[in-house]
Amino acid sequence: MRKNEENIRLILVATALTSVVFGLTACQQTAPAHEARIDKGDEKMAADRVVEADRLYDAREDIIRARVAVAALRQARTADYGSYEAAWKLSRAAYYVADHTKNDTERDDMFRAGTEAGKAAVQLQPTKPEGHFWLGANYGGTAAHNTLANLSSFQDIRGEMEAVLKIDESYEGWSAYLGLGRLYLQAPRVLGGDVGKAIEYLEKGVKLNPNNGLMRFHLAEAYETINRNSDAQKQLDALRAITPDARYAAEHKDALARADKLSKKLESR
Repeated sequence: MRKNEENIRLILVATALTSVVFGLTACQQTAPAHEARIDKGDEKMAADRVVEADRLYDAREDIIRARVAVAALRQARTADYGSYEAAWKLSRAAYYVADHTKNDTERDDMFRAGTEAGKAAVQLQPTKPEGHFWLGANYGGTAAHNTLANLSSFQDIRGEMEAVLKIDESYEGWSAYLGLGRLYLQAPRVLGGDVGKAIEYLEKGVKLNPNNGLMRFHLAEAYETINRNSDAQKQLDALRAITPDARYAAEHKDALARADKLSKKLESR
């Protein structure tokens, strides 16, 4: 185990050094200022880094690997700012790290990086769902840690998730319904929060994708807020009966851990 951890740390150091060297090389380029960098990107280097990041992100349950995925995708973005795939995947990986780290500074940095990459992805391909979804997710993560403090945050999150529904409502297992459900559940009423709307979105999401564990958990959470405790428990029981898609094993594990906490809360009543 210790040897594996040392190997991973060596990868992190090597990745950081590569990033520094690449950055210095980029600074030494003498391309005319009027030539857009998007047209001078190293597509092969970017593609190689994205492939590397995909392998690391698949093992994201180990947050160290998720961090290395972020580093690789940052290199891909530096190599080719015109890469839509590098942009949206950086937004996704940064969101995962931010959502799982216990370090407040890292969390804020990751949400910021995820938001910037998401905006870039939307600018590059506004008619595709990935950029909108992960930009909305990073907006939501940032807002959740700031008590969804303003109306613009609410509108930004809603706007991105609604864009996903218009483009491809099935993206990420119909998770735009999850995003909207969480938004209406967590936002203060004065900013547009509405438990009824939250339940409406989450119920629709569960109907469309019964195997989305996080969707079921947040539906249970919504039921619990209005004292529909038996309905909440049914959702938790259904969640535990799911055979998860291997691609989302990490998220399913998160859902189970949250379900255990909510079950204890329900039992104490």
